[in-house]
Amino acid sequence: MYKQTHKQVQNWYQGHGRKELPWRLTNDPYHIYLSEVMLQQTQVKTVLERYYFPFLEKFPTLKALGDAHLDDVLKMWEGLGYYNRAKNLHKTATLVTTLPKEIEALIKLPGIGINTAHALATFAFKQPVPIMEANVKRILCRVNKLKTPTDKVLWEIAYKMVDKKDPFDYNQAMMDIGATICTPKKPLCNLCPLHDICQGKEEPTLYPTKKKRVVPTREQNIMISLYNDKLSLSQRKGKFLHGLWGFESTEVPLCASEYIGEVTHVYTHFKLVCKVYVYDELDKEQENYFTTPEIQQLAISKVDEKIVKLYLDTIQTY
Repeated sequence: MYKQTHKQVQNWYQGHGRKELPWRLTNDPYHIYLSEVMLQQTQVKTVLERYYFPFLEKFPTLKALGDAHLDDVLKMWEGLGYYNRAKNLHKTATLVTTLPKEIEALIKLPGIGINTAHALATFAFKQPVPIMEANVKRILCRVNKLKTPTDKVLWEIAYKMVDKKDPFDYNQAMMDIGATICTPKKPLCNLCPLHDICQGKEEPTLYPTKKKRVVPTREQNIMISLYNDKLSLSQRKGKFLHGLWGFESTEVPLCASEYIGEVTHVYTHFKLVCKVYVYDELDKEQENYFTTPEIQQLAISKVDEKIVKLYLDTIQTY
């Protein structure tokens, strides 16, 4: 049914695909696994230029990653965000030294859902299965003129469409087509190899229907405790930013504290506004104190980096 489509997709990939990406040039399942995890919610350019190679240099094998301390893994992940990805990657590495080939077995590992399991199955183990990331979902919706399909419907369509003879290039091509041709806005339909079978090409931006999302704002009071010119940080234990070092929040700032300003940071689901206060301790009240150079060696979040910068900018004005 899709024989001609497969040919057109494969021809397009040979001429226009991003075949030079390093995770497409390797047969190492660990390298491919790392790329899949890093590329979740992150642009290819960011992963390629700043994170992929340094991480592999530090942890060249799955075993090396599993033997490493989580703090070291989080430090290498610093700035990439969504730190649960790094923690699940590390946890998986402590459980296995070789990734299983079966989708069902992959899904049982920490942080590997159905999408990542399919990607590993086809890219690392050359299995004839489809993938389902955001770009591919958009293509399937437009080709089939679907506004709000369920994941079950999309998976059924994807399995029917996948090129079982060459699933690797086909799936890579589908991602590239979505990233460069079948884009959310102003898609280049006349250049698309799926143009012949696309039912939504007359008004492609109608598919799928995008839900309007309101990003709520959360506010925090952040207390920087100082003792002998060192700053107190604690290692987070809650689900959010777990394992990273950061400054404590407080319901009500201490009367003796000094307000130095605020920092903001936008996460996927909310905007965080932090009002920052500094308090000079007369006695050592907290457990862990660090100089600012020492803080740079810790794994901290972007918002805590902003808080450190605000503090440094403040003391430089005095």
